[in-house]
Amino acid sequence: MNGNYEENQPARGEIDALAAPLVIEFGTAWCGHCMAAQPLIASVLRDYPALRHLKVEDGPGRPLGRSFRVKLWPTLIFMAHGREVARLVRPGDAGEIRAALRQIAGA
Repeated sequence: MNGNYEENQPARGEIDALAAPLVIEFGTAWCGHCMAAQPLIASVLRDYPALRHLKVEDGPGRPLGRSFRVKLWPTLIFMAHGREVARLVRPGDAGEIRAALRQIAGA
């Protein structure tokens, strides 16, 4: 699991061009909801070590978050073949994260 939110964001076109499964996590290091979700996210991602996890620092004027219409943090976007398959906003349960990951793990 990636521990830091990346300030440098890939372009949306780069994300859409990825064939491999991907989890994008939008949030910030100072967000209380984001901090609370980290243990849940980490516990589930441990079971998927080969899955790419991209943590993106979000905020006003950040183009990647706006392109996904992110409004609350953390927002997890589960992608396969360049398309959004599932989305979780402020996940509070490892089971819901695991269920979303299963949708892309075999993609």
